[in-house]
Amino acid sequence: MPSPAKYFTEETKPSLFLRVLRGTVRVGVTVSFIGVAAAAVYFGASELTRRADAVPAPDAAAVTPVSATPITSESAYTVDRVFIGQVEPQRSADISFELNGTLDQILVDEGDEVAKGQLLATLDVALLEVERDRLTASRDAIAAQLSFAEKTVERNAKLIEQGFTSQARLDEAVSRKDELLSRIGELDAALRDVTVRIEKSSIEAPFSGQITARHVDGGETLRSGELVLGMVEVVAPQVRIGIPLDVDPALLTDVEIEIAGQSYRANLATLRPDIDPVTRTRTALFDLRNAPDVAFGQTARVHIIDPVQSAGIWVPTTSLKEGTRGQWTLLVADAQKTVRLATVEVLHAEDDRVFVRGTFPEGTVLIDQGPQRVTAGQRVAFDTGE
Repeated sequence: MPSPAKYFTEETKPSLFLRVLRGTVRVGVTVSFIGVAAAAVYFGASELTRRADAVPAPDAAAVTPVSATPITSESAYTVDRVFIGQVEPQRSADISFELNGTLDQILVDEGDEVAKGQLLATLDVALLEVERDRLTASRDAIAAQLSFAEKTVERNAKLIEQGFTSQARLDEAVSRKDELLSRIGELDAALRDVTVRIEKSSIEAPFSGQITARHVDGGETLRSGELVLGMVEVVAPQVRIGIPLDVDPALLTDVEIEIAGQSYRANLATLRPDIDPVTRTRTALFDLRNAPDVAFGQTARVHIIDPVQSAGIWVPTTSLKEGTRGQWTLLVADAQKTVRLATVEVLHAEDDRVFVRGTFPEGTVLIDQGPQRVTAGQRVAFDTGE
């Protein structure tokens, strides 16, 4: 007789047929669900496509027109360097007397124009004239004695030939004549000294010019070298300017100088070889051409065009855009009329344009106006009629 456990197992274990049937049902249900899902996706996609096709396609975006300029490379650029100086006369003089004395006359005033050699002022020469008269009288007296001494020498010479006098008498007469000649020479020197002092008691204009200062009024007792007048030469004014050492002297030969808003041409008169210890520059003097109306002391600006050898291109200031990390960029368009971003280095800037260095492929043009209207990668059209 079978055991109870074995009987229970045989009764409760499903048959092979039932297991196969259940597996088949599960597979069928799964496949059905997958089929339904695929059909739903297919029909949904078809419906979306149909609806999308039913909507009319939008119009193509219009191509933005831009102003473009061909990029022209240059091998150098020029820098207008400006240095400041001052207008001054070619010659100026502080006039004074060489001798002490009392001022007698002053014949000019500030602003007067004078000619070379014109009398400007005089000292009182009354005492000198008295001295001259005294010396003249003394010379006349000595001259009379000399005349007598010369005759005495002649007589003694004749008497000694006849044997009526001694050689000592003749020698004494000759000595007396020589003494008188020496005294006349001394008086002549004293008279020349007085004459020179009288001449130096007058001041004459050393050159043609204009009186700029009058330091005395007349009647003063003056010391030697005390200032009396100041004057300047008003013809062909000069400009004094300190020039840095890095400026080529060849650029200074013919320059443009600006004074009070007016421009004048000027030639280099001299370039001093020494260096100013304060400004560390060399002093240059320029002769102005056709500048009769400039005033001495006015500020002058010399413009020196200094060429710099460096390859690059000129672009409008408005076409520059600030990039990252302090870089500067330009918007350009390539041969396919697509906007590109070009990084450049600024070498020199002027009022409305800058000189930059960068790499630009063949056929690249610069978007010179309105770069804010387009962005990199955008297609554009040129206003050149293309």
